[in-house]
This record gives sequence, structure tokens and C-alpha cells, in this order.
Amino acid sequence: MPLPRRKLLGVLFCSVILAGCKHEGLNRTETTTAANGTASEISVWPALPPALPVDPALEARISGLMARMTIEEKVGQLIQAEIKYTTPEDVRKYHLGSVLNGGGTYPDNNKFATPQDWLALSAAFFAASMDTSDGGVAIPIIWGSDAVHGHNNIVGATLFPHNIGLGAARDPDLIRRIGVATAREVAVTGIGWTFAPTVAVVRDDRWGRTYESYSEDPAVVQAYAEAMVKGLQGEKSDSDFLRGEHLVATAKHFVGDGGTMRGIDRGDNQVSESELAKVHGAGYLGALPAGVQTVMASFNSWRGEPLHGHRYLLTDVLKGQLGFDGFVVGDWNGHRFVPGCTVDSCAAAINAGLDMFMVPSDWKTLYENTLAQARRGEIRPERLDDAVRRILRVKIRAGLFEHQRPLAGRSGVLGSAEHRAVAREAVRKSLVLLKNNNNLLPLSPAQSVLVAGDGAHNLSKQTGGWTISWQGTGNTREDFPGATTIFEGIQALVKAAGGEVVLSARGEFDSTTFTHGGRPDVAIVVFGEEPYAEWHGDLASLEYQLGSNSDLALLQALRKQGIPVVSIFLSGRPLWVNRELNASDAFVAAWLPGSEGAGVADVVFTSPEGGRPYGFSGTLPFSWPHYVHQTVLNPYHPDYAPLFPLGYGLQDGAQSLVSNTLTEDGDTYSDGALEDAWLMVSRPRAPWKLFIVEELQAPVAVTGNRSSSGPDTNITVAAIDRESQEDARQIRWKGLRPGAVWLAAERPQDLSHYLKERAALILDVRVDRKPEHPVRAGIACGPDCAAELPLQTALAKLQPGNWSTLSIDLQCFAAEGADFSRVSGALSISSEGALELAVADVKYVPGAADRAVISCGG
Repeated sequence: MPLPRRKLLGVLFCSVILAGCKHEGLNRTETTTAANGTASEISVWPALPPALPVDPALEARISGLMARMTIEEKVGQLIQAEIKYTTPEDVRKYHLGSVLNGGGTYPDNNKFATPQDWLALSAAFFAASMDTSDGGVAIPIIWGSDAVHGHNNIVGATLFPHNIGLGAARDPDLIRRIGVATAREVAVTGIGWTFAPTVAVVRDDRWGRTYESYSEDPAVVQAYAEAMVKGLQGEKSDSDFLRGEHLVATAKHFVGDGGTMRGIDRGDNQVSESELAKVHGAGYLGALPAGVQTVMASFNSWRGEPLHGHRYLLTDVLKGQLGFDGFVVGDWNGHRFVPGCTVDSCAAAINAGLDMFMVPSDWKTLYENTLAQARRGEIRPERLDDAVRRILRVKIRAGLFEHQRPLAGRSGVLGSAEHRAVAREAVRKSLVLLKNNNNLLPLSPAQSVLVAGDGAHNLSKQTGGWTISWQGTGNTREDFPGATTIFEGIQALVKAAGGEVVLSARGEFDSTTFTHGGRPDVAIVVFGEEPYAEWHGDLASLEYQLGSNSDLALLQALRKQGIPVVSIFLSGRPLWVNRELNASDAFVAAWLPGSEGAGVADVVFTSPEGGRPYGFSGTLPFSWPHYVHQTVLNPYHPDYAPLFPLGYGLQDGAQSLVSNTLTEDGDTYSDGALEDAWLMVSRPRAPWKLFIVEELQAPVAVTGNRSSSGPDTNITVAAIDRESQEDARQIRWKGLRPGAVWLAAERPQDLSHYLKERAALILDVRVDRKPEHPVRAGIACGPDCAAELPLQTALAKLQPGNWSTLSIDLQCFAAEGADFSRVSGALSISSEGALELAVADVKYVPGAADRAVISCGG
């Protein structure tokens, strides 16, 4: 006889998570008013002269070109299309000003495209842009790429530590040399423009782009911005400035991207204009005088007004007060967020001061609409001409018309030994020693070493996001030719000293593991965050491995055996790791070190001869939290009380300042209020993972951007774009048999405080095919504990094809038997028949029960 539905839910869930089922402009100084009505004081921004003197010959050349250009050609210069969605013929026909390759886009969609493949496509685009067979003006195209920690889109490139690690080095000359090396490797592929450096000054470490910031200290960001621009572009006084082996650089994202509320990517920065200028504007005070030629507008808003349409900041401040004479490029469809705009129509952005749209796939419609707006005068003629003049100015300065590329196609440059040596140096200088009881470090390599943790031999974790793919996911060891994992670096050093090293990700060994038997002399555990990029990495809590703690269990297991434990922590930001610190004898913040993992061994060990050529020198670029709610933790705050302050870092022989008794009580409260519990925002949030579950079939973990159940693909989950890339999931049930999609955790979570504070389950839903069979929302709490509520009627009331917000009072699940003290499945959506819907932004929201769409009156 069939199992009761509640029992069946528990059995299905038990098959997913076994652990849970066992036991558990103008130069002005006067006050102005921004478009949003906010009084603005432009004098808080320094008045800067243009970085380069006016060149009459250059300007005359631009005027001559523009006099011959049609309005169609001028509008074409404002368009930047993605190479996946355009061809050289498109460039010729529409006179496009630029192309880009987004993260995870390659020539012919080939991840392993060679430098020659990249160069061939670049040459084809250039030739098309210079084709005058239609009687047009030859204007060279400029190709932009996110080379943000090396030429990170191409297999075989040197990958430098992400910016947060470089910030720990406190070495501007190193940054300049990294810029030089990056420019050379990009130039090999025929690309002339990089969207770097990021000069954000982060306030809330939950932001998913924290690792793209050099530091929370504006002074560090300002110095590094100058150094990186000089490395990428060359010195502005040199004859090879922007030419030869150099690139056009980009300072991004203007302005305030690191200061959004709650660290939400693309959110709102609400600080005063004085703080916006002094803190978030600091990087531009380094990049602009160094001659940076492009600035990228930010996705974020300032006081509610999106930067892509912010005339005061883009025109009055950036182009006027700060003297910027290059061009402003948008971010990926960022103009769509300007009030009254869509992806394919946004005259307001151009009128506000944007010079080039980044419009990856919808560029043809945007081109046609922009052309019509220019003809009608909706885009002012002088504004159109100003934008085109700025774009041509940069192209001429960069020598694009002459097309002299001495490194194009040259072998031996990409991933060269010289560049890898610079990257390895950067790794050494980025390491920050946070704890070192009894001066355990440096280690002698002439001993028995156990290397554990899933990050030890894992280049994907080691390199992080913006690596080959956009999110840095889906990569294997074979995707990193010439690179070195942290384990491989340790292995080489220990063997050279006559020691013995064994790799066991789970820390397992027995009496036969080491030649001399017994326990290892020391264990090095390498662990940390999985790769992520942009908003996919936004956090609701700084607690590391929230709800899981599997790495903590590994550390504790080794310590219980009396083995000294050295933790190497891989992360894109400071995280609350008090428990892991307590379980470690030594703790090293290694950030995201890139392709040259051997740099870790250089510092953690002495040399094989016992010398000390490289000691710990890195210092924290960000304050480290003592309590989990310290998400905004900057030195100027009156309640500044970090565990480790900005600039902290032990050196050899220094006394450790942290005990083994740090508080291990974490919570989700900030300023006395319970925060939203994010279950899925762009992607599932820790500890939750997404699964497809069907009776009598193995559960399927939803990974990548598409997953299906069974050979007949009865249920399919695919990542789709709602407002941003892959920020929603579309779910299709064929109806061949009942099944569900689950947000599940490895271990039960205590969410009872959300029930007490009258929370509601809230999610955004788009019904693409109305349900004709029962649909249910469920919560699981172990093998014999589950609750379901009917969902079919609520879904049937929604307008098909439109996004709506659906909310359910958590008390309704509790009334059906859900135990919120041990939630193992935070949400399931099950269907007995065919159904198509999309979901996004799933969360538990305190205090929202009273206005829930589905309420039980509890």
C-alpha cells in the first residue's frame, strides 16, 4: 500500500540529505540639485585638470572624422555588443564602436580557444570596422574584456591573486608590475581594452564583489588604482602610452558600488555626498590623474537614482569637476535600470553622460531606437557628438587606427615563467598570518606532512570567480595548464627537503600512510569558499559554512588526535570563523591566490636548507569580525571592535594575539533585529542547495545553469535572466510522474526564531503554464516530519508570463506539523502534473506573516 504523503515526503527528503535523516560636465562650486531632488555640493569633489593636455592636432583629426560621419555611424559608435551575439559583418553594417567578451564567452563558444583563435576573431572584427566599401568612414573597433586578475578568460594565462589579496601586500610597485604582465598577455590575443581595475571601497563584507576590492581603506585603493592604471596603460608621459604592449584601462564602477545597503550588489548607496567623494571616490583620484581612458558606470544607485542615468555624477562631477576627457561605458545592460528605460531603449542614459552602451544581446533594437531618438532630437545633437568625440579620442590615443600590435600572436608570453614569477611573489606577499600559537610557523619541510581539505588540490577554489567562466565554476585541473595547486607547491618543497607529504582531502590516514608509521608531524588543512562572482556571491550572514561546519569537523578531528593543525583559509572576504580559529594552532588568510599556489609553501615553510627567504609580510586589507553581525566593520565607526583590525598581520616570531577560546555563538541578528533568511537569491544560499526529487529515483543536485531528472527529463531546472544574469530558475514538469524541487540543507537548521517573529516565506513567481493538477509547497524536518500546503489555487490566480510575489505565513506550515527547530528542507514545490513556472528571491522575512497571501490565521 502507498505510504502516507507526509511519510513519503520524509523518505524522499531522507534520500537527498542522508545526514539530516540519521539523528537529526562643468567646474562648479555652488550647491546644485541632483535629479532625485537631493541637494549636492560639488565642492566636496576635488577640482582636477584633465590628465592629458589638450592636443589641437588630435582634436582637429577627430573633427575631420566626425564631419564625414553620418548619424548612423555616430550612433554605431555608442554600441558595444557581445561577441556571442554579433559578427564581423554586423560590425561592418552597423559601424559598431565596440565588442566585448563576457565572462564565460569564447571565440566559437570554445572554452579551449587558443590565443590564435582569439587573435583571428579580433583581426576579423578590426577588418570589418575599417571596411569602407559602403562609403562609410573607417573607425577601428575596440574590444573590451574583463582581465581582472590576469587574462582570466583564456586557458593557460597567468592568474594573479584577486584584488583583496593584493591589498594585503601593501606594495604599489607590485601592482604596477602585475598590470604590465596582464597587459602583455591580453595583447597577445589582439584585445586592446580591459575592464580593470575595480576601485570599489567596500563597507559591508557580505557584498559578492568584496574580493574585487583592494581594501576597505580608501588610501590603499587610491594608491593601487594609480599603480594598476600605469601598469596597464603605461606612463602618460611616455611615447608608448596606451600603445605597443599596453592596453586601455577602465576604472570601475563609478561610483559607490562598494557601499550599498546590506552589501546587496546593484543596490542603493545612501551615504552623504561628502562620504561618497572621500571614501568611494578615492580610487578615481588615483586612476584619473594617471590617465585612465575609460570609466565604467556602476549598477548601483546613489540615494535611489541609478548611476547609469545620473547626470550630476556622470557629467557634472566626473567629466566636469574631475576633469575626465575619456569615455564612460555602461555595465552589462545597466541602462535598463534607469527610470523609463528598457534594455533596448534608453535616451536618458546618453543624455545623462553615458557614452557607450554595453548591450550584449539586444544591441540591434537598441541601435535602431537610439538612432530614432537622435534623429528626433530626444538625444541632443551636441550630446551625441560629445560622446562620439570622446570615443574617437581614446581610439586615436591608443593607436587603434595604426593597428600596430607587436605582441599579437607571439608565443611564450601567455603564462610565461616571468609572469608566473610575479604572480608567485604576489601570493607570498598576500598571505596574512592571523594566529600562530607557540610559533608553529614556519614549518620545517623535513617532516611528515598531511595535507587535507578540499581546497588543497583545487584550482577552481584557489582561483575563485572571474576565472575562465564567469562564476569560476565548472573548471577542472585540466583547465589550468602550467598552474600549481597549493598541495603541489607543498609537495615539491617537502620532497626537496627529504620530508614526506600525503594528500587526503578528508584528513584520513592510518599506520601505513607514512613510511615511518604513526601520525603525521603536522596537518595543513586548506579550505574555504566556493567560487562566485557578483551578486551570486552576496551573503545574508558572514558565518563561514553556515549550517554545515564540515570543515570545522575536519579541523577538530585532527586536533583531537594531537596533531598540530595549520589552517590555510581561501576566501574572497573576511568571514566569521571563530570556531575554525579555535580549532587551529595556526591560521593563514590566503584569500584567492590564483594560479601560483606554490607561493603558499614558500612562506609557510622554511627552505629545504632551513633558511627563511620569505617570511610573512601581509597585513589585513579588511577588518576581521569578532561577531557574526559585524558586517559593516570599518575603523572610523565609533563601535569599531574587530577581532583583527585593519592592518593586522603577524610576522615570524610575533606573539599571537588570539586565544583558543573565542566566542562560538553566532546569530543572525544585527542592530537588534532578525534579518531576512535568504534561501535562494540568484543562486541557493548556504546552507541550502537545490535538488530535483522524484520517488524511486536518485535525487539530482542542481548544478551549473541546467539540470534534469532521469533520461526522460521529467523535471528540468534552468537558470534564466530576470533582471540580471542567471538570477532566477525556470522549472518545468512534464507531468510523466509526480516530483518536486527542494531547497535542502546537509544538516537540520534551527529556524524557530523566524516562526516566533511571525515570518513569512516569500518568493517571486512567474507562471508560464497554469497548473491543472495539484501543486504543493512543503517544508521538511527529518524522515518523519514534513508539512505541505496546497499551492495550485494561488498559482492559478496569477497572470501568466508576469512576475508576482507570493507569500505564505510560516505558521501555516507549523499547523501542519513542521518543526522549525530542525528544518532540513526549507521549501519544496511539488507537482503531480505538467507545470511551468519560474522562481526567484526565496526568503523567510520576519514580520511579514500578517500580510501573507496564504494565511492560516494563526
